[in-house]
Amino acid sequence: MLAGNGLFCPLLGFASCAVFIYMTLGDLKFFFREPKMEFVRRNGTQFVEGGKEFYVNGWNSYWLMDQAVEEYSRPRVTKMLHAGAKMGLTVCRTWAFNDAGYNALQLKPGEFDERVFKALDRVIAEARHHGIRLILCLVNNLHAYGGKAQYVQWAWEEGSASSRSNDSFFSDSSIRHHFKNYVKTMLTRRNRFTGVEYRNDPTIFAWELMNEPRCTTDPSGSSLQGWIKEMAEFVKSIDKNHLLTVGVEGFYSAATAKKFHVNPGDWASSLGTDFVENSRIAAIDFASVHTYPDSWCPGLSFTEKMKFVSEWISSHIDDGDQDLKKPVLFAEFGLSSKTDNFQPGHRYQYYKRVYDLLYEAAKATRSGAGAMPWQFLVDDMDEYGDAFAIVPWRIPSIYKLITRQSCRLAAIRHGKSSSKLLAECP
Repeated sequence: MLAGNGLFCPLLGFASCAVFIYMTLGDLKFFFREPKMEFVRRNGTQFVEGGKEFYVNGWNSYWLMDQAVEEYSRPRVTKMLHAGAKMGLTVCRTWAFNDAGYNALQLKPGEFDERVFKALDRVIAEARHHGIRLILCLVNNLHAYGGKAQYVQWAWEEGSASSRSNDSFFSDSSIRHHFKNYVKTMLTRRNRFTGVEYRNDPTIFAWELMNEPRCTTDPSGSSLQGWIKEMAEFVKSIDKNHLLTVGVEGFYSAATAKKFHVNPGDWASSLGTDFVENSRIAAIDFASVHTYPDSWCPGLSFTEKMKFVSEWISSHIDDGDQDLKKPVLFAEFGLSSKTDNFQPGHRYQYYKRVYDLLYEAAKATRSGAGAMPWQFLVDDMDEYGDAFAIVPWRIPSIYKLITRQSCRLAAIRHGKSSSKLLAECP
């Protein structure tokens, strides 16, 4: 064990694997010094960095900015990023928004709390120090941390809103204006610790327009499609360095009716979103998918849920290969501990299924670009948890599984060295 930080030390095989990667390939430089980063780009269905494919073995910790505000909670951020680095993880997805709530970044339209913005500066600087890149999400479809409902409330209070419907976020001109101002402020922010504008910082892997956008008042999908196109082009007009994704869950609508059978239920086609059409927009660089068999398919047995997961992942990788010609990132996947008959071994099997499918896709140079569990916490953060959250080092079998995936993907990236590298994996 590592004294004083509560982390389980990886098995000796992975320790030697990490050292080997560093000494021969330079991937896990966080063991020794702050790494030099280049922007990750897209080449067809692949992410690339420095002339080589870049694979995402990452995780979600939405709470990093929030916990970086107060001095007493900042060590949680350091501990999480350090732990991710030791597992060989490459990307963390986190919130770059907090609208009108406790420790709000945006107090009201166009008014920001510098103390909270400095916390996000700190997160980005700390991530770079640990060799971790960030996917920064810009707004929530859900109510947590403000989300689209807060923008609608602001517009209503100032008398400019056309409707009190939360979905007016996508169509109301005053709300779109407020969101664009937020985006511009975020992209052009100069980090107080590094001196680098966000739009010029390769620590940021990508921007995500919205967490799980849905527009149920317009099941045709035209409202959301128009909003995505407008906002994606606006982001690119300011920041041409970074990748951009939408943040959709991956459901198919009438626009892709041939894929209805892949949806978890008939309800999934009426949410105003379509995975293929939303991801096809030219300014969108890669597609995102979420995977929640417990929430979406509550009546299925565990075996049936795993069958759904396999078909769901395979279908979206096919879309990336054959239709979109873009990488497909499984940006959230999770298994609830609060379902009937849950067994801890189920979570291991689920993680393994997802990782194996993405590993096989990477070996075949397919569009499956990686996967990111929802969500990781550090010790003593129960108030930030949910039924999907884990502290990885508390579960040695999953910790080993995660580090092995990092090692396997590093081996693919480095080609001829892969046999020796794989032999050193845990």
